[in-house]
Amino acid sequence: MWKIGTTLFPCFILLLSICFCKSDDSLMPTKPLLPGDKLVSNNGIFALGFFSLENSTANSYLGIWYHNIPERTYVWVANRDNPISSSLSGKLALTNSSDLVLSDSRGRILWMTANNVTTGGDGAVALLLDTGNFILQSRNFMQIWQSFDHPTDTILPGFKVWANYKTHTAVRLVAWKDSQDPSTGEFSFSRDPSTALEILIWRETSLYWRSGLWNSATAWNNNGYIWSQIVDDGEEIYSTYSTGNDSRRSHWKLDYTGDLMLRRWINQSWEVLFKRPGDGCRNYGSCGPFGYCDSMASSGECRCFEGFELADGFSANFSRGCVRMEALRCRDDHFLPLAGMKVPGKFVYARNKSFEECTAECYHNCSCTAYAYANLSSILATGGPSRCLIWIGELVDSEKSGALGGNLYLRLAGSPGHSSALNKRKSGVGVVLKILLPVISFLLILTCIYLVLVCKPTGIQVNKKRPGQGQLSTSQEVWDENLEFRSIMLEDISTATNNFHDRNILGKGGFGKVYKGTLEQGKEVAVKRLSQGSEQGIEHFRNEVVLIAKLQHKNLVRLLGCCIHEDEKLLIYEYLPNKSLDKFIFDIARKSMLDWPRRFNIIKGVARGLLYLHQDSRTMIIHRDLKPSNILLDAEMNPKISDFGMARIFGGNEQQESTKRVVGTYGYMSPEYAMEGIFSVKSDTYSFGILLLEIVSGLKISSPHHLVMDFSNLISCAWNLWADGKATDFMDAAIREGYPPNEVSKCIQIGLLCVQDSSNARPHMSSVVSMLDSEAMPCAIPKQPMYFAQINHETGDARIDLESSVNGVSLTVLEGR
Repeated sequence: MWKIGTTLFPCFILLLSICFCKSDDSLMPTKPLLPGDKLVSNNGIFALGFFSLENSTANSYLGIWYHNIPERTYVWVANRDNPISSSLSGKLALTNSSDLVLSDSRGRILWMTANNVTTGGDGAVALLLDTGNFILQSRNFMQIWQSFDHPTDTILPGFKVWANYKTHTAVRLVAWKDSQDPSTGEFSFSRDPSTALEILIWRETSLYWRSGLWNSATAWNNNGYIWSQIVDDGEEIYSTYSTGNDSRRSHWKLDYTGDLMLRRWINQSWEVLFKRPGDGCRNYGSCGPFGYCDSMASSGECRCFEGFELADGFSANFSRGCVRMEALRCRDDHFLPLAGMKVPGKFVYARNKSFEECTAECYHNCSCTAYAYANLSSILATGGPSRCLIWIGELVDSEKSGALGGNLYLRLAGSPGHSSALNKRKSGVGVVLKILLPVISFLLILTCIYLVLVCKPTGIQVNKKRPGQGQLSTSQEVWDENLEFRSIMLEDISTATNNFHDRNILGKGGFGKVYKGTLEQGKEVAVKRLSQGSEQGIEHFRNEVVLIAKLQHKNLVRLLGCCIHEDEKLLIYEYLPNKSLDKFIFDIARKSMLDWPRRFNIIKGVARGLLYLHQDSRTMIIHRDLKPSNILLDAEMNPKISDFGMARIFGGNEQQESTKRVVGTYGYMSPEYAMEGIFSVKSDTYSFGILLLEIVSGLKISSPHHLVMDFSNLISCAWNLWADGKATDFMDAAIREGYPPNEVSKCIQIGLLCVQDSSNARPHMSSVVSMLDSEAMPCAIPKQPMYFAQINHETGDARIDLESSVNGVSLTVLEGR
């Protein structure tokens, strides 16, 4: 007996030690987790408990880390922005309402789960799984909550990266603030919530890196670490990270430096298998418009697309990107295939189009600069696996990535082969110029010195004479002898516009009609033709010739020439293929082509153009008719202010002026101008404010009540939503995706400042430009406007002469009784 007892006793002790040493992986309502306790997953892979960081013991956190790895590696933190003070202790408890609650010893709740399921505390349980997922499940094994739905900065095997492209939501990682601070950092990661076709990294509200079209089954299939096939269920696109049959520990981590890394634990350290953006030129837009990052080069270099050259010449500075060597001609253009390219950003995609249909879609749209046909074979899409992608305007953030890329078809002028020959010719010319320019410059300097020393002034003066000058005006106020622009023959303009055929009409206004024309050299122009017999039009013609010939700014339309022949008076402008802004923002079918970055760029461009008119040009100029139909868009969707027929010059110290003849478009005129005839630079500021609110909302100032959320008008809608903290509800429904809310709210605030009732309360355009360009520039708080635009302009004491205009009602004459 004694022998048997002595044999059984050690076994009994061993069994007891096994029971007491086995770590628990579950949390019950009756047993909270306290400091010093921890949950360990079934096979000992992960642990959950309280921790403090080595270099910062002042605070403690609740988190999950790899168990039995010597280098403590955290994969999830519950209270990252609400740490437990060092003077207090924490407690994690499962409540009777099936919530996990983290609190400190003072009873302050630092973190909790929220669910709508009530199961009774005796049946609910929280489990730490071997996947690193911390789950909360009911007594009938229904999952109530899981940490995988609320990640910190790490993707573990089994994690699903999803985006809902109907609700524009996506699961998101947010990096630590730094290596010793798990609080919310400046970098975040998600699928693109608008299309779900790309992986994006943001630096606060600015795009930092994008993956391009993510065919995850092939794109990141390295060393056995794979993603599942992408699934599109018609609403949500997702894929799941997996290690296949490899049992080694691995994860994806968004580092506090902004790099997304795939890491594997091997040889007692974390080995980095993949890192983006990393060093080089992979950061978003680092090579500028029409530049691309050649990641096939050893260190990664910026290059220009074929047919383009550096905007800054020989400086090798890509901050302004690249520009075309030869302008596009639309129907005479061709498409150059570029292999192995990560597609640029800001694409418009169309489902269910064949390759031929995709090609035709871009070819017949003169504003289309490129297209791609991406066969995403790994996506089980309800609309079919094919995607037609097209680009309007600039190409930004492309990359030559070899086998991981696809074909990009780039629009170039001329026939195939023409661009290559042009590049070689330009390259040869460049080499010759580098050699000859210094020699020629030296010879010219010597010649100039010689002429200065031996020549005397002859006193001969050149008297310039403009064709048709006497027919226009003899007044120096109207015609400046120093104007330099081209006089074009009427016969040439008639030929260019097919004898002013109706098919060539681009638009109509109070001035007359605007025609598209093509001159002999193949240059496309816009011809503005004065309506015969219009005295008011003649005045506007004089005004426009004098003003715009003097103005040189990238955000003002460029005058190329004029023609005066008997009763014919014509202005010839640069042709802008995308026509006017109102054709986009007020068109349901086209407004989605103007995403928020493009709209914000247009807002800033118009502001800079007005600043030039008010402050930086040789004379102060008030436009007096700023509205969407007078904002033209070039091929890259850059804005240019047009139609200076109603503009006025201010001289000397003049700050404001009054008139009995009020001209402009109702709704865009400031109260003091429409009602008293007083105008100043602040009148344009008011018009800009209305224009800004229209660009953000996609609605006209004259929109009926039911379109502006039942408010009396657009200004009322903007004010009330902004004042209630719901500024983003004012956004155009067509682009409520992938936009920075703070930027949108700031734009609405600036718009409301610009439409203040008192002209003195409105900012100057210099302040507006500063507020738009700088996130740090504070904005004043606007006062509630009186909603001047809602006044019924068809009644009242004033006599009003109305005529149709492109953008609504145009008020051409307003005189007191």
